[in-house]
Amino acid sequence: MSDTAAKTYPPSDAMAANAHVDATKYDAMYAASISDPDGFWREQGARIDWIKPFTQVKDVDFTLGNVSINWYADGQLNVAANCIDRHLETRGDQTAIIWEPDSPEDEALHITYKELHAQTCKMANILRDLGVSKGDRVIIYLPMIPEAAYAMLACARIGAIHSIVFAGFSPDALAARVNGSEAKVVITADEAPRGGRNTPLKTNADQALLHCKDTVKCLVVKRTGGQTTWVDGRDHDYNALAADAADTCTPEVMDAEDPLFILYTSGSTGQPKGVVHTTGGYLVYAAMTHEVTFDYHDGDIYWCTADVGWVTGHSYIVYGPLANGATTLMFEGVPTYPDASRFWQVCEKHKVNQFYTAPTALRALMGQGNSFVEKCDLSSLKLLGTVGEPINPEAWNWYNEIIGGGRCPIVDTWWQTETGGHLMTPLPGAHAMKPGSAMKPFFGIKPVILEPTTAEELQGNPVEGVLCIADSWPGQMRSVWGDHERFEKTYFADYPGYYFTGDGAKRDADGDYWITGRVDDVINVSGHRMGTAEVESALVAHPKVAEAATVGYPHDIKGQGIYCYVTLMGGQEPTEELRKELRTWVRTEIGPIASPDLIQWAPGLPKTRSGKIMRRILRKIAEDDFGALGDTSTLADPSVVDDLIENRMNRS
Repeated sequence: MSDTAAKTYPPSDAMAANAHVDATKYDAMYAASISDPDGFWREQGARIDWIKPFTQVKDVDFTLGNVSINWYADGQLNVAANCIDRHLETRGDQTAIIWEPDSPEDEALHITYKELHAQTCKMANILRDLGVSKGDRVIIYLPMIPEAAYAMLACARIGAIHSIVFAGFSPDALAARVNGSEAKVVITADEAPRGGRNTPLKTNADQALLHCKDTVKCLVVKRTGGQTTWVDGRDHDYNALAADAADTCTPEVMDAEDPLFILYTSGSTGQPKGVVHTTGGYLVYAAMTHEVTFDYHDGDIYWCTADVGWVTGHSYIVYGPLANGATTLMFEGVPTYPDASRFWQVCEKHKVNQFYTAPTALRALMGQGNSFVEKCDLSSLKLLGTVGEPINPEAWNWYNEIIGGGRCPIVDTWWQTETGGHLMTPLPGAHAMKPGSAMKPFFGIKPVILEPTTAEELQGNPVEGVLCIADSWPGQMRSVWGDHERFEKTYFADYPGYYFTGDGAKRDADGDYWITGRVDDVINVSGHRMGTAEVESALVAHPKVAEAATVGYPHDIKGQGIYCYVTLMGGQEPTEELRKELRTWVRTEIGPIASPDLIQWAPGLPKTRSGKIMRRILRKIAEDDFGALGDTSTLADPSVVDDLIENRMNRS
C-alpha cells in the first residue's frame, strides 16, 4: 500500500475552528515566511520582550568556509525575564510548573510564577556568590526536579551559559563535558530517584571531578537526604544557601547572539560535540513552535515527558512553555513505575491537555496491554505529540485510538538538538495527518531533498534522498563550542550551501515529508542519538578488544538497537562472561543508554584494501538481510563476510 493510499486523519471541525492556525492560515503564513523571511520574523520577534529592540533581523551566510548565523543581532534581552518577570503582573499566582515526583505517594508541587521568580533569583545569587559571572559555564547534572529549571533560568538570568548533562550519564561522560566547556560550577544532587531506585549522582560527580581542575566547585541539592561524601571548600549545600539567599536578582542585559546554553550531542566521530544555542532567535523560535505546534491556549495544562538533559526538555519543558506563560508539567519518574499506567494516571490527576512523548515509550506501553490505560480518565487530553524518531504506524494507531480515543490530533514532530525547535510537523488545526509522516515544514523552513551522490535538488514528487535545509531559521545552532571548523565540516561540507541534517527523507506524491532515518554513522536508540564511533571507542579501550565496529539494527521497542562486532586480542577466548563484561564496560564508559544489545565475535571485519570498514555490509548482516550485499570482491578478505553471516546474532 502506498503512503498516500494510507488513511489520513483530518482535524475535527471544532479543532480547525479554534486552532491558532488552520489550513488557509498555514498556507498564507508559510508563503510569507519563505518570500519575506525578514518581514515574517520581524513580526514574530515581537512575541518576546526586548530590553533594546532589534533593528536587523536576519544576517546569515551558509557559504562553506564562511558560515555565520545571526538573528536579531543588535537586540538585547534576558531569557529569564521573558520566562518569568514579564508574567508576574498578569499571572503571578498562576502555576508555572507542576512537579510530579517519582513516587506517586509523594506530593506533587504547584510552583507559581511568583515562586518560580523567587527560587530562580535565589539560585542566581548563590551562583554569583560562587564566582559565576556573565559568559561562565555551569554544568547541571540533576534529576527532573524543580531545581533543574531554577538552575537553567538562574544561569540565563545572570548571563552564564548552562550545559545540562543527563543524570543517566556516567562519571566519564560528565567529566568530559565539564572539561570540554571549562565549567566553573557543577550543580548536582545527592541522589536521583527514578523508577523507585536512587542513582548516586553526587558520587558520580565526585568521580568525575577527580578528572577536572581543582577550581571547579560543586553545588549540591539535597533531594533524598542520602549519605554523600563532602569535600570542604569545593562542595556547597544548596538547601542551606537557599534558606539565606536574597529572592531578588537583577537580570543581566544580554545580546541576542550571546550563548544561552551548550548541549553535548553524539556525532559520527568519537567526541561528543557542544551544540551552541544563543539567546534571542532561540527563544522566539521555541516560544512560537510551542504555541503553534501544540495549539497551546491560555489555561491549558501541557506535559512533555522528556528529561531536561535532552534538547526537548530545554525547548518544550522550560523555555518555550514558560516564555508563553504556560503551565508546564515536570515528571521525575518513568512511564512504568509503579506500573505501566503511571503516565495515564498523571494525565488524569493533573487534567493534562497536551501530551508529548517518545515513540519508544509508547511501544513499551503498548506491549503491556490496554488495561493500564482503560482504568484512567483521559478525557482532558486535546492533543498528542511524538518526538525523537519517526513513529511506526502501529504505535501511531494505538496512540490515536487507545490514548486519544480517536479525538486528539497527533503532531509527529521532526527536529534535532541542532535545530532548537520543530522543523517539520503537521499542525493540529491545519493538516490531515498521515501515521508516520512528519508532513509539513514549519514556518520559514525550506526543506530540500538531494540526490546523495550528485547533490542535485530532486524536484517533483515522489522523491527520496538526503534531507537538507536551504536557509536558516532563528532557532538554528550557531556553532560547535570551541570548534567552528567542526561545525562547518559536520553540517555544511557534505552539501555546500545547505544545512545537512544527517537524515534521509522521502517526499510523497502529495508533497508530504517522511523521515527515513540517519544516513550517517549515528544510531537512534529510544529517540536518543548515539554515535557509533563513541561506542566503538569505548569497546576498543577494553584491554581484551583489538577492534570493534558498531551499527544499528531494527529493535521492536527502541526503534534501533546497538549491534557490535568485536575482534578480540590474540589469545583471548570469546565467552558469554566476556560479552557481559564488555556490555558493563560500555555502560560505565558512556552510560546505560549506550549498552550494546547484541555483541557478535568477529574474527575479522569486512575492509577495503585501503583499510576502510564497509559498514554497509555490517548493517545488512545486523538487519538479517544479507541477500543483497552487492559486490564484495573489492574487500581485502571477502571470506570474513561468510563467517559473519554464519554467526550473526539477529536471526528472524
